[in-house]
Amino acid sequence: MESFGTHDGPGIRLVIFLQGCKLKCVYCHNPDTIDTSGGKEYPIDELVEMAVRMKPYFGDRGGVTVSGGEPLLQSKELVPFFKKLKTEGIHTNIDTNGRILNNYTKELLDKYADLVMLDIKHMTEEGYEAITGLRNKETTFNLARYREASGKKMWLRYVLIPELTNIPELLHALGNYFKDYNTIERIELLCYHKLGVHKWEALGWEYPLKDARENTQEEIQTAVHILEKYFKKVTVN
Repeated sequence: MESFGTHDGPGIRLVIFLQGCKLKCVYCHNPDTIDTSGGKEYPIDELVEMAVRMKPYFGDRGGVTVSGGEPLLQSKELVPFFKKLKTEGIHTNIDTNGRILNNYTKELLDKYADLVMLDIKHMTEEGYEAITGLRNKETTFNLARYREASGKKMWLRYVLIPELTNIPELLHALGNYFKDYNTIERIELLCYHKLGVHKWEALGWEYPLKDARENTQEEIQTAVHILEKYFKKVTVN
């Protein structure tokens, strides 16, 4: 749990990190949430009560974000949770890699998710596999197309890594793919950092990007200028 989160959607938010993810991204800063057998169980009503207590801090823009791990692994349980949050007038947001699009996910997206933040890993199949460990990048784009068809709001997120994802050709490909989408309010650029390395070490895992470097300010600004040609708003976190 993270109360008073300000980087996981609009306004001040209660951020709930759900356990379990099928991907193992090389830059993951929450590797402790990858294992699907870990975590602590919470009754839905307890989480709703927690959110209701925070409502005075949410204001007009804030609310609840579910992140992970991959929250859509628990789409079935998120449906009644989000339904209760909506009954309480609380804004709902899902931070997802978009790999799951089943009937429960569709119900969640269509009826109860005010916002979807979709994490675009890479624009090529080879790059997607190198980052996530799995193939089939189209799962993410399938969810993007589904959300676009619904007419409901969506943000994109993209991690900037020099020589891996922060490459002009890839940024133009990203922009060209989504330039005609009407539901995308912004794209958030997440600048690569190594703040999660100690978590990998604590798990006894070797950190895959130990030789990677952070972006220079010039590289970040170049990426912003490229993407501003395609998106209504570009932000850097």
